[in-house]
Amino acid sequence: MNPGAVGQAIGLFAVTNIDDILVLALFFARGAGDRRAVPRIVAGQYVGFVGIVTVAVAAASGAALLPESAIAYLGLLPLALGLRAARRSLAERGDRAAATTGDPAGPDPDDEAGGEEQDRDASRRGPAALEVAAVTFANGGDNLGVYVPVFTAVGAGGTAVHAVVFLVLVGVWCAAGWFLATRPPVARALSRWGHVLLPLALVAIGLTILVEGGAFGL
Repeated sequence: MNPGAVGQAIGLFAVTNIDDILVLALFFARGAGDRRAVPRIVAGQYVGFVGIVTVAVAAASGAALLPESAIAYLGLLPLALGLRAARRSLAERGDRAAATTGDPAGPDPDDEAGGEEQDRDASRRGPAALEVAAVTFANGGDNLGVYVPVFTAVGAGGTAVHAVVFLVLVGVWCAAGWFLATRPPVARALSRWGHVLLPLALVAIGLTILVEGGAFGL
């Protein structure tokens, strides 16, 4: 494997995905306490990034799967997920506020059933793999604009090298995001503000993609 091509692929990945580390840290922080969240987040990141590479390879081969004008509308995915996360956060805060008021009448079967449902929901509070994949893919609209000409220039062999290096670095990026989310100072900050930062980050990503791509005439 050509060391020069490997170095180029590492630099290209780092430059185009530096913002993903923060998003991954927020996802890992959201999944704290859910032991199945980590594999779901990693799987979602891989699925989303494989989608980006697949589209880039297809476009570089002259078989583009997405017209250029459609890429901007990928911003609707993180925007919708951000609004959904904000709504969920507000609902959880409302539930916690209601729980602190107490119930002098004592428990009843309906409340117990609702508590069991909330327990099941709590066990699934980490993000779903498809949710992470959708954000990763949508956030990769800018990546396509960089990867397609590079893949076209380096040919099939160089593209294969880039793809292998990218897939290795996705794992490194996931580890970096998990590391940040589990550092005590960062973890405390994300635990306190993550329910606000994640929706804001997703909405900001979505709006940036929409505006920079000129979607809806913006």
